[in-house]
Amino acid sequence: MKKRAGIHSAAILLMTVLTAVSSCTAPDAPVSSGTAEIIQTSAAGTDPADVTEEKNELTALEVTYLMGNGINLGNTMEAYNHKGYLDGQDPTNFESLWGMPHTTQEMIDGMKASGFDTLRIPVAWTNGMNYESGDYTIDERLFARVEEIVNYALNAGMYVIVNDHWDGGWWGMFGSASGETRSTAMEMYTAMWKQIAERFGDYPYKLVLESANEELGDGLNNKEQCEDSGTLKSDEVFEKIYEINSQFVKTVRATGGKNTDRFLLIAGYNTDFDHTCDDRYRMPKDTADRKLIVSVHYYGPWDYCGTKAVNQWGSPVQYKEQNETLKRMTKFTDQGYGVIIGEYGVLTDGKATPKPDTDIYYTNFLNNCDLYNYCPLLWDCNGIYRRREGRIADETVAKLFLERSFSAQSSLTENQIRENAEKGMEEALKAADERMSDENDIPVADDTAVAWIMYQSGDYSVSYSVGDIYDPTNKTMNIKAQNALITGDGEYTVSLDLSGAGGGKSVTFSALGIYNGEVLFPDHVITIKSFKINGEEKELDGKGYTCSDDGKCTRMNLYNQWVSKVPDEPRMTDGSADEASAQIWKAGRNEMINMIEITFTFDSIL
Repeated sequence: MKKRAGIHSAAILLMTVLTAVSSCTAPDAPVSSGTAEIIQTSAAGTDPADVTEEKNELTALEVTYLMGNGINLGNTMEAYNHKGYLDGQDPTNFESLWGMPHTTQEMIDGMKASGFDTLRIPVAWTNGMNYESGDYTIDERLFARVEEIVNYALNAGMYVIVNDHWDGGWWGMFGSASGETRSTAMEMYTAMWKQIAERFGDYPYKLVLESANEELGDGLNNKEQCEDSGTLKSDEVFEKIYEINSQFVKTVRATGGKNTDRFLLIAGYNTDFDHTCDDRYRMPKDTADRKLIVSVHYYGPWDYCGTKAVNQWGSPVQYKEQNETLKRMTKFTDQGYGVIIGEYGVLTDGKATPKPDTDIYYTNFLNNCDLYNYCPLLWDCNGIYRRREGRIADETVAKLFLERSFSAQSSLTENQIRENAEKGMEEALKAADERMSDENDIPVADDTAVAWIMYQSGDYSVSYSVGDIYDPTNKTMNIKAQNALITGDGEYTVSLDLSGAGGGKSVTFSALGIYNGEVLFPDHVITIKSFKINGEEKELDGKGYTCSDDGKCTRMNLYNQWVSKVPDEPRMTDGSADEASAQIWKAGRNEMINMIEITFTFDSIL
């Protein structure tokens, strides 16, 4: 096994080269790399001065190792104002449209100094393209600004990734009912990447091009910019993704130069773990050898990472979910593909103060990435990393990222890094039971069925264990729950006291769930006998039905705005699905919910 220390020496040499040419910004005189060749020849004892830049000797697995940990330049070059461009505005000005400061070399230098080795630059290329008229030329001003920021990152000694990011949702054209529109979408996509690839064709191998973002999936059926979209069926979406990613690889490779063997980042289906690990998802073929990397994003659980409601993390269930999910991408590393977690993070709404438990969440996440050789890229929009200050404001998080930088671990062998990661994960999981336990909680176990009330307030500020996995710690702090151990047919009562969290304003989602109900008690039905809000009996607004989304958790939806159709085979006490609804509790918009109490029976229908 090669030592990271040896690679680090090459990186130091590379940084010397970068410093010497830091003033070069034109594509015909890019910042020099040579990383691939230096690593290969240093191992053989060759003088680095003899290294050329004609061939990329690294594999995808090796380069993700070198890319260390990274960060996104979020909400910046993808800030969207295409209509402004058509009205004559300079697309360069859109950079600060979503509240971000104008990017400087000092900001990017600060990222590198904070422990980030790779910068991902999301870009909305149609911001500077009059594509409605059939002109796919990218405005020179937009190109020049993106190129300038790319050079900031290269000058700082970072790897850099450029993609096409959301971009107003034009991706929905691929799912249009019109064959002409679908062809136009591919024509525009090809023209876009031909220009980008040609512009950066002579740039060093530290520049990685990424085929798409989260839109490459269900976004192909998005009606936002294409009203007649939505025609692609599930299998067809997978095929279209393969077609688009294949066209991306062919287009970039055909431009020659370093693009013949440049590392290419291939977006997964929605950049989602489940869809990307589906056997229907295929990586494109490539004329270059082992130069493809797959991209997925991770924000799990969303109620903690993306909303205000859940303000704690670290239960055994949450550790196991994170560990098991991240391990799944070894499906690709086992085949020789690199893996980049293109986005992850506990989002802060632009605040420098992280959520409680952010440090232990990131620690376990980064341990997983070290264990499996993934390159993680933090999603940040002037939040954790303060761009104007050029630093991470929170001392605990700052120390964490600095310790995970490539240079900080350079004295360790790959085996030592993996062993440290594995040990850290084991110790964290062991400590989770003691840290998060509540004497009133019913333990989560495979041989136990537990009934509980899932709840998400109308303003997303208060939440309790939303999802098919029962986790009494996945909640807003100070909520008290009375859950029920299901032992067989009979009557049970569950309740949720939200008053300690300030109460919940109305409801966005709620359901009565029975964890392991489908496994331990198949063919059982839920019948609600009493439904109380704030201590008062409330008549239900519809007829509920028993169902399961995952084949494990039994559920009766109380209010689910995303379900407009009753499933084909709902389980009903009377056997009739007439008037059945997923919205049987319609709270008032401003109604304050302090207590929910449900008494129900759980009986077999056989």
